[in-house]
Amino acid sequence: MRIRKGDRVQVLSGKWKGDTGTVMKALPKEGRVIVEGINVAKRHTKPTNATMQGGIIDKDMPMAVSAVAIICASCGPTRIGMRVDPQGRKVRICRKCGGEL
Repeated sequence: MRIRKGDRVQVLSGKWKGDTGTVMKALPKEGRVIVEGINVAKRHTKPTNATMQGGIIDKDMPMAVSAVAIICASCGPTRIGMRVDPQGRKVRICRKCGGEL
């Protein structure tokens, strides 16, 4: 999975198509990401020791990583490629312009 925490992404399909947000958490084993402000569900909670006040809270739910595309600073939403730089490190590159992400 090439999308990481902190990446700016755009949703490609579903109810939130076209919306953008920042990845708050990446779940590589499940192939899902949690994007801030996207795929929000209402959660009814009881008051407990952890949460003193009960009620209805908004919870960001995971969505498929295939439903989001990373946003390149110069060319917008794109796919991610990999390249080995001269120091021998793998870096992520934009498939459209070839710039580093």
